[in-house]
Amino acid sequence: MAKKSAIARNKKRERMVARYAEKRANLKAIMANPESTDEEFYEAQRKLCKLPRNSSPIRIKNRCNVTGRPRAYIRRYGLSRLTFRELALEGKIPGVTKSSW
Repeated sequence: MAKKSAIARNKKRERMVARYAEKRANLKAIMANPESTDEEFYEAQRKLCKLPRNSSPIRIKNRCNVTGRPRAYIRRYGLSRLTFRELALEGKIPGVTKSSW
């Protein structure tokens, strides 16, 4: 089990990303628009820099939904490899079976 503080910090980042998502998208659209003037571009860039760092989606760490483990994360299932193996062997993940040949 990961530290509770690390899990809580990541949840806080997820909430912050959701809160600022629309604002970030609008500023990025202004910057990506080739018809915007240099002044508008630089103003949007300044406003984007003023936003909190943790409002960027890049700062969210993929963590296991069960244990909070940050490494060996299987994106399709939202689990770490260890939790995935345990649940798969118990038959709790539909459609997943241990292979044998």
